[in-house]
Amino acid sequence: MNIIHAIVLAIIEGITEFLPVSSTGHMIIASSVMGIQSNDFVKLFTIAIQLGAILSVLVLYFKRFFQSIGFYYKLFVAFIPAAIFGLLFSKKIDALLESALTVGITLFIGGIILLFVDKWFNNPDVKEEKEISYLTALKIGFFQCLSMIPGTSRSAATIVGGMSQKLSRKAAAEFSFFLAVPTMFAATAKKLFDFYREGHVVTGEEIKLLAIGNVIAFVVALLAIKTFITFLERRGFQLFGWYRIVVGGVIIILYLSGHNLQVIG
Repeated sequence: MNIIHAIVLAIIEGITEFLPVSSTGHMIIASSVMGIQSNDFVKLFTIAIQLGAILSVLVLYFKRFFQSIGFYYKLFVAFIPAAIFGLLFSKKIDALLESALTVGITLFIGGIILLFVDKWFNNPDVKEEKEISYLTALKIGFFQCLSMIPGTSRSAATIVGGMSQKLSRKAAAEFSFFLAVPTMFAATAKKLFDFYREGHVVTGEEIKLLAIGNVIAFVVALLAIKTFITFLERRGFQLFGWYRIVVGGVIIILYLSGHNLQVIG
């Protein structure tokens, strides 16, 4: 991995992490096009740059994180299912991560679902995070577990989960952003722990790549979140649905054509 690879992947992470389009699918295509060879540091990089994306949520919604202790309780309740499922099925999840075909199919199917989400859940009762009950938070947490299937998109799973519980598009999207903070932080911490436990050491050049990646992911994610909320309120999910169908179709076609697609996340 060189600095150009790091910049491109960080931009992709910043754009796709909070959109319902699957960052994993885009990483596959980008790594294939750029010829990035998967190794332990590359896998660490694609997870660790999530910290930059997390920081963008904290900056944009700074006041929300200091409004009440109940806010944190809800995030904790929503985080529990993913924490449990992640620990119980980590080996099976890692096996799925090796399959680009799984990512392509999941992207495609998820795209079809997004085409109809606006019609299925068009009568919201919950307009703000403070109106979300603990039971609703828990249910959204179970939806987040679906994102353990590569290509699903954590954002898509939690937003659709929120809308199924009568949250408005904006409320569902914002709660998805908030829930990303503990979820992505835990995933990054685990990846770092495993990296060092296996005896790896980060070199000075790799530290520079991580720093650049996180800064770029932070800036791009700031813009992506603000743009996404505005677009979502006005247009809904159909465009994202069609986009996922195209990206999923491209991955499936490339895979069946014999291209060496690597899941590097």
